Amino acid sequence: MPRSGELREQPARQRSAAEVAGALWVAVLTAGCLVATTSLPAAATGSTTTSSGSAPPVYEVRTGEVHGLGRVLVDGQGFTLYVFEPDRRSSSSKCYGRCASAWPPLVLPSGVSKAPAGPGVRSALLGKTKRKDGTVEVTYHKWPLYTWVVDTAPGVATGQDLNNLGGKWYVITPAAQLITRHV
Repeated sequence: MPRSGELREQPARQRSAAEVAGALWVAVLTAGCLVATTSLPAAATGSTTTSSGSAPPVYEVRTGEVHGLGRVLVDGQGFTLYVFEPDRRSSSSKCYGRCASAWPPLVLPSGVSKAPAGPGVRSALLGKTKRKDGTVEVTYHKWPLYTWVVDTAPGVATGQDLNNLGGKWYVITPAAQLITRHV
């Protein structure tokens, strides 16, 4: 039986119209929760602010505490960052289509050449890789970085050790170590 948040691969003919509608409704609600969560002020999410008083950019790679996992990499809003085991530290993403919809890559905005390293992050390990659509994804020690749409708040890691959409997903430490245990 799949764990909570795990997407199951089933033939379309086995799904009823009600199941499809229900899944779409959950996706819409999840997206709405993410928008609501990400628009909160930094003080409400527990993330820190820069010296100018503004929140760090979402593409900044920082460290954050996740219960049961310790200090791991998070984005500028405090959301847990994951690596996809099939990427195999290749500086090349294998997560596209449905995978990238569920596990959005951490991408740089147009005109930005490098992700800033927040507190606790080794800037020498930050890199980038070009995706098939031309966007530039942030890497850490050659691992492309992703978020998980089911995580609805900073400090949450519901995607940890999840076998989903073609492979396992893990959090990564500032020392570039994958944490593979389930919590």
